[in-house]
Amino acid sequence: MATLLSLLNGADILAVCILPNCLPSLFFRGEKRTVSGENLDALVSKAKDDLDAQVCEIIEWHFNPETGCPFWLEKAQEFNFDPRKDVKCFDDLKKFPSFEDEWLRGGPVRRWLPKGLENEPVYVFETGGTTGIPKTRVACNDFRTDYEVFSGTLPDESFPRGSNWLMLGPSGPRRLRLAVEHLAQFRGGICFCVDLDPRWVVKLLKRGKVQDMEEYRDHVIDQAMTVLSAGHDIKCMFTTPKLLEALAMRLIDDGSSIAEAGITGIFCGGTEFTQQWYRFAKEELLGDDVYITPTYGNTLMGLACGKPFVPEDNYKITYYAPQPRAVIEVADFKDSNLNVGYGETGRVKLTTLTKEIFVPGFLERDEGEREQPHEKYPWDGISGVRPFHEIAKATTVGVY
Repeated sequence: MATLLSLLNGADILAVCILPNCLPSLFFRGEKRTVSGENLDALVSKAKDDLDAQVCEIIEWHFNPETGCPFWLEKAQEFNFDPRKDVKCFDDLKKFPSFEDEWLRGGPVRRWLPKGLENEPVYVFETGGTTGIPKTRVACNDFRTDYEVFSGTLPDESFPRGSNWLMLGPSGPRRLRLAVEHLAQFRGGICFCVDLDPRWVVKLLKRGKVQDMEEYRDHVIDQAMTVLSAGHDIKCMFTTPKLLEALAMRLIDDGSSIAEAGITGIFCGGTEFTQQWYRFAKEELLGDDVYITPTYGNTLMGLACGKPFVPEDNYKITYYAPQPRAVIEVADFKDSNLNVGYGETGRVKLTTLTKEIFVPGFLERDEGEREQPHEKYPWDGISGVRPFHEIAKATTVGVY
């Protein structure tokens, strides 16, 4: 706050609006201006301080015998350092070994539930699992908190408060379905969902049964068309690029469009959301009356927001993690403790820092380019997100 006050000192300011994560949006005599230069440096510095404070709080929580996570309390016995004494900032998390996704496969899942939350209602979410045992994580309220923060980034004119939503994406044991439903409720609306098993889509593609996959996709789109035609006054939607394209083409075949179906705002996520597809969606599928924002997220991180669209970016998509709750780094391919330079390519390294889950240095199956901090998100971002090149050929993209 001291940094914010120093920014305000001497400025002729009529109002201050604090956005999610306490980022300042400054209004000078009714005119909104972005902050840059020295002011951006101050925001970056404050964000770093906030992150270091978050690290200290989360380490104390997960490694304190009274509140801690059974998995981490046991794992700490293997370390040659004491997390509660020796971890004082984000950079100190390099003392931990790389997080292994195999730790999340199989049970008992309660080993991941901190003692401080053991009396809370618990959800379990799955990720992966096309073959073998899926990864799981327990959750209490993180999915709600993450999407309430994300809600603050959505423009009300495109995502009207009180409007109903269509969740055109994966259902079943996935965090996304409940998270989008909570987002709709948090904004005063009701969420309508479809049945969709993405694992079945991937299996069909791996077996070369493209026609069967297309029939299943049509079955999902049929459900969406039914909901949209039922008079539910749906204005907002989550979906994936492939499903949005399929829905738009179906509506066009019927002499309609996404806009004519009543949709005004879409948030969309998936590996197919590329720079080229972004342009195609805005220019060919949606037009000027439908707002679309790209997102990048998963069960462990939450939701990374896209940099606000500006024409000069030429549809380039840059994502920013929801710091200080989660951090994305772009790590060197050979040494994951080193970050690549700005504009250079590396592997996505995720750190999650909430009271429900602590995940230090998890190497994702994605890569991209490291991007500079932004006024709205004063920490590193990532662009060009795509499957990690060493496993890309073995990766089957289903509904995403």
